[in-house]
Amino acid sequence: MTSEKAAGIESGGALAAHAHEEPHASNRTYVAIALVLGVLTALEVMVFYVEALAPVLVPILLLLSGTKFALVVAFYMHLKFDANVLRGLFLGPLFIAVAIIVALIALYGYVL
Repeated sequence: MTSEKAAGIESGGALAAHAHEEPHASNRTYVAIALVLGVLTALEVMVFYVEALAPVLVPILLLLSGTKFALVVAFYMHLKFDANVLRGLFLGPLFIAVAIIVALIALYGYVL
């Protein structure tokens, strides 16, 4: 390879594109998140079988599943590391969908 080609790769080629990538979580972080997700899933199963928690079952399960959703979206879908515009493109419609679901629940009189 000539020095001109090497300079071209360094200044604007494929190697330079990798040098400017956004930071991502380490493998250790992904393993830790997987363990947290496993613990949260075990808690969900445990909460379901504890009869004393029956009156607050739905809010607890919603909180646990919402936490798991946020972790998966933030780390495994890399939303935490994306630009704000991309976060907005995901979170905007998500909030609209949640608002519609809450409105429909209120409209039909279902109370958690």
